[in-house]
Amino acid sequence: MEYREIEKLGVKPSLLGFGCMRFPTREDKSIDEEKSQEMIDKALENGLTYIDTAYPYHEKTSEMFMGRALSKYDRSSYLLATKLPVWLVEDPSHVRQYFEEQCKNLKTDYIDFYLLHALNKERWNAVKKHKMIEEVEKLRDEGKIRFIGFSFHDEYPIFEDILTYRKWDFCQIQLNYIDTNIQQGMKGYELADKLGIPVIIMEPVKGGALAKLPKEMEDILHAIDTEKSVASWAFRYVASLPNVKVVLSGMSDMAQVEDNLQTFNNFRPLNHTEMNAIEKVTQIYRSRQMNDCTGCNYCMPCPYGVNIPGNFGIWNYGSIYEDMEGAKGKYSRMDEGKRATACQECGACESQCPQFIPIINDLKRVVENLQ
Repeated sequence: MEYREIEKLGVKPSLLGFGCMRFPTREDKSIDEEKSQEMIDKALENGLTYIDTAYPYHEKTSEMFMGRALSKYDRSSYLLATKLPVWLVEDPSHVRQYFEEQCKNLKTDYIDFYLLHALNKERWNAVKKHKMIEEVEKLRDEGKIRFIGFSFHDEYPIFEDILTYRKWDFCQIQLNYIDTNIQQGMKGYELADKLGIPVIIMEPVKGGALAKLPKEMEDILHAIDTEKSVASWAFRYVASLPNVKVVLSGMSDMAQVEDNLQTFNNFRPLNHTEMNAIEKVTQIYRSRQMNDCTGCNYCMPCPYGVNIPGNFGIWNYGSIYEDMEGAKGKYSRMDEGKRATACQECGACESQCPQFIPIINDLKRVVENLQ
């Protein structure tokens, strides 16, 4: 396993981190704990040491599952990250209440990496209003938190404001070879690097979209290396950045775990020829993409039952793979109540979208293209 030393923090996490928001699920949408436990065991047995979860993941069950899943391991053998649900905090005292609930869920008395979750302009203002940083710092001073950071979903000016506000131990950003100009983008990574703030990457495979590409794009990559998976190129792209200390993968099955272990147990940065190939793929992909949905589900549940990521996934698939007829077939097989036509334009989803997608308008476009 490749490890990246964070000298200022005195830790050396595995470059591959296990993201705990996309575990395999059963028919009732609950986590398939047997399969997920096997995946966690496989990863830890092969050198992975960084685990990332959060209060809302898997409808607030991810932390509790991880508490059970990790209970058989020595607490010092892994680094545990979770996140404060800042949008639920309405008083400074709530910070400690949520933290203590999270520790109980995770069956631990301390958190290694504690993040203010999914900051944007509105949430950042709430963080300052309710003195959340001060409360988190108190928990750190009590030895209950080791390192303080934040995850981010907004535009660059807000990122710069947050990043320069205090001396953060680390930050977590969305970055992949398609989305270098979205949210804080590569410009944000470069600012963090300049300030000496370690970076953790989320959505390196764009919610799985970069794990399988149209043949035209895959052929560009396979012309250089037929042995490596398409997903591995996306991981290696972000992991080639020197100030990236952890690359998170929300693994959903054992095959993904094994492929990622293969990538990070034999890690090598992208060379010049490989970077040129990524550039060619990027140009083609961007020219076909309908919107930037990553399937993160932050917009869900819809009050009226619309499967927003499902609709956008089909729509983007049809465009990127140049198969709108196939996409129409997938759309027609979706439960009627989950289709874009069920949207009532209430707007509850748009304020939650990390990508700032005009969801209502794009759902109308889905209907136009796929109905």
